[in-house]
Amino acid sequence: MRTTVGIIGAGPAGLLLARLLHRAGIDCVVLESRSRAYAEGRQRAGMLEQGTVDTLRACGAGERLDAEGLVHHGIELRFEGERHHVDFPGLTGGRTVTIYAQTEIVKDLISLQLADGPTLLFEAEALAVEKPESGSPVVRFVCGGRERTLACDWVVGCDGGHGIARAAFPAGAGRTYAHDYPYSWLGILADVPPSCEELIYARGAGGFALHSMRSPSVSRFYLQVPNGTDPADWPDERVWDELAARFAVDGDWRLERGPVTAKSVTPMRSRVHEPMRHGRLFLAGDAAHTVPPTGAKGLNLAVSDVRLLARGFAELHRSGSAELLDKYSELALERVWQATRFSYDMTRMLHAQPDGDAFEHRMQLARLRRITVSRPAAAELAANYTGLPLPTAAGPAASRW
Repeated sequence: MRTTVGIIGAGPAGLLLARLLHRAGIDCVVLESRSRAYAEGRQRAGMLEQGTVDTLRACGAGERLDAEGLVHHGIELRFEGERHHVDFPGLTGGRTVTIYAQTEIVKDLISLQLADGPTLLFEAEALAVEKPESGSPVVRFVCGGRERTLACDWVVGCDGGHGIARAAFPAGAGRTYAHDYPYSWLGILADVPPSCEELIYARGAGGFALHSMRSPSVSRFYLQVPNGTDPADWPDERVWDELAARFAVDGDWRLERGPVTAKSVTPMRSRVHEPMRHGRLFLAGDAAHTVPPTGAKGLNLAVSDVRLLARGFAELHRSGSAELLDKYSELALERVWQATRFSYDMTRMLHAQPDGDAFEHRMQLARLRRITVSRPAAAELAANYTGLPLPTAAGPAASRW
C-alpha cells in the first residue's frame, strides 16, 4: 500500500486529522490496532473547548454534537463552605465549553470516514516505523494475519503514550519531561441526573472532588484518593458519603444519589515529549503529551495538534511550502506547555497535598480566593479553560498568542 500521510491510531486525533486531510484533498490511511467496537467503546472525558467544537463543526462532525452536547457557561468553585461561579462568556467575550463524550466524537468521525473518507483499517496493528529520516518512511503492520507495509511521504503517530510511533525516535533524538502527582482520582459513573448546572470543582476537608455529567440523566464524579487505591475499597455508600462531604456548602444544596454503573482509579501525571517530530515522523495527542484531567486539556490538546498538522499539510499541498510543517513541533509545544502549566496549577490549587502543611493549605485557599475577588485572575482561568488560541507561525514566541 502507498499513501501520502500514514496515520497510526484511530482515536480522536488520528480520525480528526484524517477528516481534515480528506477535506483538503490529501490522501491518507489510518491504521487502528483494535476493532471498531473497541475504538467506539473507549470511555474518556468529553469537555470540549470552544475551538474543538468549532473544528468538529467545520469538518462536518457537528450534527450530533449540536443536538446532544451540553453547553456550559462556566464552572463552580467550592471551598470553605462557599460556592463561586466563574462566568466564562462574560470573562472571555462569549466563549463557552461543551460536554460531549469522546466516545461519541469517535463514533461520529468513524461514521464519516467510512461513508466518504480515506482508508481506515481496523485490527491493523502497526509494528514499526522504518526510515523516518528518509523521504519515504514505511509503516510495517499486521492485518488479517498477514504482515504488510504502508509506504508514505509522512507518518503521524496518534497511538498514545505506549504506542510504537514515539518508540521510533532513536536514542538521543528526544526527551520526555515527567511529573507524577502523589494522588489519584477515583471516578464513578452513576445513573442519576446531575445535581448542578455547571461542573463543580471542590476543595473539601478530605481533598478534591469534581461533579461532572455525561447527559441529563448520567453523572460523572471524581474523588481524590491515595495512589494505589483499589476501587473495591470504596463501596458505593462510602463514595456517596465522601462526595457529599466534599461538595458541602452553607445553604440549600443536596447531592442526588443513584445507581453506580462504573468505578475506576486514574493516576495523575504529566508527560511532555520534545520534540514532536523526527524526520518525517510526527507525534500528536497522547503520543506526545499527557496532562492530569483537572484542566480538561487532554482531548483538546490532541485537537490543537492535528489542527496545526492539517494546516501544515494543506500549505504543502497547495504551494509546495513545508514552512508550517517545519514549525509544527515548536508551535505545538508552545500550547502544550501552557496547557500543562494550567493543568498543574489547577491540580496543585485544588488537591490536598499529602506532604503539605498548614502553610500550604492557606496558600491554596489564597489562590482560590484570588480567583473569586479578582476579575483578571478569573479571566485568566476562563481563558485557559475555554482554550487558548493556536499560536501562529509569524513573529517571536511572545507575540504569537
